[in-house]
Amino acid sequence: MEYESLVKQNPLRVLKLTGSKKMGLIMARTGVGKTALLVQIALDSILRGNRVLHISIDENLDKTKLWYDDMLQVILQECPVAKPQELIDMVRQHRMIMTFKEGVFDRARLEERLNDLIQQNIFTPDCVVIDGFDFTDTDHAKLEDIKSLMEGLDVQAWFSATSHREDERVSPSGVPAPCHELDDLFENVILLKPEQNHILLEILREDGKKSEGNSHLGLDPATMMVRQEE
Repeated sequence: MEYESLVKQNPLRVLKLTGSKKMGLIMARTGVGKTALLVQIALDSILRGNRVLHISIDENLDKTKLWYDDMLQVILQECPVAKPQELIDMVRQHRMIMTFKEGVFDRARLEERLNDLIQQNIFTPDCVVIDGFDFTDTDHAKLEDIKSLMEGLDVQAWFSATSHREDERVSPSGVPAPCHELDDLFENVILLKPEQNHILLEILREDGKKSEGNSHLGLDPATMMVRQEE
């Protein structure tokens, strides 16, 4: 693998994402780092040779591209490669960004646009990240329908969801609202928790079960990159 060293050095290895075709969820309050973590999961998948479809709901294309550009620059500063422009070009070739307006994203529209890409041999994803999905305006059946689409395409999927301090409802696995009644649809759930000098990645569900351990990972507030905690 051309970028094997970058893959091995990535702290995300702790999450055992390699080869997973399951559905994952990242939860946090507004502005804590959900998009940053989604982009790093996407970049890790690309560096392992996969194609990633990044779905951004109610966000413009340029802002989403900027997340990738900024994260790549940090990676290249910390782990220089012989031909950095080749890496940048490879990421762009293996990533497609698709935008939806808030309130119009559902399985039918997603399936239609995905089928157009795949059937016309434009882009066939191995991983799909969905940023900005409104979990307050969905139910178990609707999300289960989207999950069946992901399973039918044989892709890994990651969602982001916004939690709120004032809503104290949680599932038996510790997954907060608004996903407390939907957590059984996700094999992996990560909660981002701001601490004194970093943002903790707390694993709530792992392989479809309540997690018993800590990831010992955090986001560096300065760069929003995943770090191994002491």
